[in-house]
Amino acid sequence: MANTMKTGSGGENEQQQLSLSTLAARQLATTTKSRPQMQGISPRWLLRMLPWIEVPGGMFRVNRRLTYTAGDGRLSFSNIGARVEVIPRELTELPLLRGYVDDTVLTALAGQFVQREFKTGELIVEAGQPAEHVVLIAHGKANKLGKGPYGDDVILDVLADGDHFGDQAVVEANDRWKFTVKAITPCTVMLLPQQVFESFIQRTPALSAHVERFKERLRMPQDKQGQAAIQISAGHNGEPVLPGTFVDYELKPREYELSLAQTLLKIHTRVADVFNGPMNQVQEQVRLTIEALRERQEYEMINNRDFGFLHNADLKQRIHARKGPPTPDDMDDLLSRRRKSRFFLAHPRTIAAFGQECTRRGIYPGVAEVQGRKVISWRNVPILPCDKIPISEDNTTSIIVMRTGKDDQGVVGLHQTGIPDEVEPGLSVRNMGISERAIASYLVSTYYSAAILIPDALGVLENIELGR
Repeated sequence: MANTMKTGSGGENEQQQLSLSTLAARQLATTTKSRPQMQGISPRWLLRMLPWIEVPGGMFRVNRRLTYTAGDGRLSFSNIGARVEVIPRELTELPLLRGYVDDTVLTALAGQFVQREFKTGELIVEAGQPAEHVVLIAHGKANKLGKGPYGDDVILDVLADGDHFGDQAVVEANDRWKFTVKAITPCTVMLLPQQVFESFIQRTPALSAHVERFKERLRMPQDKQGQAAIQISAGHNGEPVLPGTFVDYELKPREYELSLAQTLLKIHTRVADVFNGPMNQVQEQVRLTIEALRERQEYEMINNRDFGFLHNADLKQRIHARKGPPTPDDMDDLLSRRRKSRFFLAHPRTIAAFGQECTRRGIYPGVAEVQGRKVISWRNVPILPCDKIPISEDNTTSIIVMRTGKDDQGVVGLHQTGIPDEVEPGLSVRNMGISERAIASYLVSTYYSAAILIPDALGVLENIELGR
């Protein structure tokens, strides 16, 4: 019998090989391969849930009824250490100063603001007291309180960085605060006395004329949304003279131009010709490039400053989290500001934080089925994950809710289909030829935008704190 054992150099017995090793056998075997995988591909719920409108001319105009009242804006501030200063041009975010262009007056006016610090629980203004200041909140958070029907305090709104109030007191004589504002965190507040503001108006003819035009707009018949009122008579008897009316439109409606995302895909012809089986190299390169392009498209629709939802939500439709983490109360506040809310969008970490708050209260959110998938919901409105919603360095983020569709005056996506070399709706892959280095180039482009048809179609819950 042959000896199957041998002694190695280390003095240990080693088993003699009796058959072909798997390492050698693999040299003759066919390897089963996967398609190229890619991190960063998300469900892209926003692109899937939005109804898309065809824009053949590349421009979409949103016509609305005329609105007399200037929309409230938020102000930004600068600081040197603990000293805060009002940026003069930011004062034009106040409705009273919207459209005023004299930088000299604005600079002088900004220099008259006085900085005040309020501790948690202190009253910034009190209901019933004379309204003698324009108040700008530079930093912190405060509750705007009113009296309920049974005499208890009711939270009317949550004010935070950049919010303001009191500018109406300048145009209303002997005005008194109709609400109380109470600091719920330490607040840095900039105050401008009403007398100082009025003296500026009296000394500056151009500013005085600007304020008079603002007062004239306030006297125009308006509905509760600030739109030019449609005069209607109802419940009358006999033959009274009926009011004449017409529906006025904005003279400068907003127009959305299709944006784009593009990249130049390059593939060496040797790769495409020789190393092209069993998978098509060009197809796989194009497929992964399209995935990346669609991810960027969704990011831009949320974060782009020109048309992205976080920057274009109406300021009256933005609310602040009451205590930090997203609570059921915050979600209810967000839903109450619009009809037919279709879905929430939130970062996965935000959804987890909301679930923790529900667990803490002993509440169990519902489950909704969306396109064959089960997701968490609140009040039967699905909460869809979207990792494109940013989380800031201080660990705060936002939740978006929207009503969608043209018929419901909601949010719509904009695109143009039928473009040359189209491979998906609104996305084309165009062959640009082969260079002298034998590299084939493909221009991959997608054209898109989004429009908010009326302000209450989109709402944002801001300053949500994560990690508590």
